[in-house]
Amino acid sequence: MPFAVYLLGLAVFAQGTSEFMLSGLIPGIARDLQVSIPAAGLLTSAFAVGMVVGAPLMAVLSLRWSRRFALLAFLVTFLVVHVVGALTTSYGVLLGTRVIAALANAGFLAVAMATAVALAPSDAKGRATSVLLGGVTIACVAGVPGGALLGEVWGWRSAFWAVAVALVPAIVAVLKSVPSGAPGPAGPRARGELRALRRPRLLVFLVLGGLVNGGTFCTFTYLTPLLTGDTGIGSSWMPLMLALFGLGSFAGVTVSGRVADRRPIRLLVICGPALAAGWALFALTAGAPVPAVVLVFVQGTLSFAVGSTLISQVLYAATGAPTLAGGFATAALNVGATLGPWLGGLTIGAGLGLRSPLWVSALLVAAALVTAAVAHAVGRPSSAKPVERDQPAEAQ
Repeated sequence: MPFAVYLLGLAVFAQGTSEFMLSGLIPGIARDLQVSIPAAGLLTSAFAVGMVVGAPLMAVLSLRWSRRFALLAFLVTFLVVHVVGALTTSYGVLLGTRVIAALANAGFLAVAMATAVALAPSDAKGRATSVLLGGVTIACVAGVPGGALLGEVWGWRSAFWAVAVALVPAIVAVLKSVPSGAPGPAGPRARGELRALRRPRLLVFLVLGGLVNGGTFCTFTYLTPLLTGDTGIGSSWMPLMLALFGLGSFAGVTVSGRVADRRPIRLLVICGPALAAGWALFALTAGAPVPAVVLVFVQGTLSFAVGSTLISQVLYAATGAPTLAGGFATAALNVGATLGPWLGGLTIGAGLGLRSPLWVSALLVAAALVTAAVAHAVGRPSSAKPVERDQPAEAQ
């Protein structure tokens, strides 16, 4: 795998830290800017909405630029808005920086996926995808707890400064390591990529990715109140529990990177039902600490193994639309990351208990399995490369 792909993963780590760290900084932001906790919480929602809306829009915009210029433009924008966020005393300005940061992050991910796939060998799209998503999982393991610690010791602004500083080596690395290339005419490129996005198989994988990611973040969002409430684990153990989920996530993208290019369908057929069953088992056993701790790791592993493989399949199914496919994949993941916690919150608000998000996660993954089964039964034609590789592998 080219070293430049790992450098892109470093940038994804810094941006992922910014996306997730806010959950631990909201109380400090609310006190400092003299706003309510719900108002401070809108900073997270603003980022999520910006990711959903911005992914396809920024992907189209980036078609006018070379990939290196697009990556640098998005990274520099992300760095600047974090500096502004660290300096501002206005809630409105901070809210605006989160929206702009989300747009830049969405655009970067779309172009980074296309760039990683172009740099990697033609049969290693799954490995390239796993490297990028590995940056997100490392953000969960190290970046998010680190941001929370900085917020406790030096205030929430220090976490924003830390993200800005972490982006500097990523910017230098992209400048030196990502090949420069002249962009083609944006209009024809956009029309050509949009035509390639019409493939039914691609649309199915986008839906599956959104549903599975919805299940993942439905439970992850409410994991702390579940474990401290129903399970009875002390709040002091929560950083470790969140890190354990992050370690499982990293294990999942690692497994996907090794398997997704050769036997993606086998991985999905085995791990997909196991993921749905695992959420249901978690809901049934959440009152006992030992199975809960085990399932935090196992479900993190399965969630990201399945999710990463689905995204790699999106890129295989859209070889004629690498940039827009990355943008729509990013949007699909963030639709799921927004929809899942919303549904989980509805069930808790309806009085169904802290375990109800686990059942919602199980149902979302079950919906993905049903969708996949129906799509397979309909017998859509497919020329996706990894499935062709699956066939001889199965025959061995």
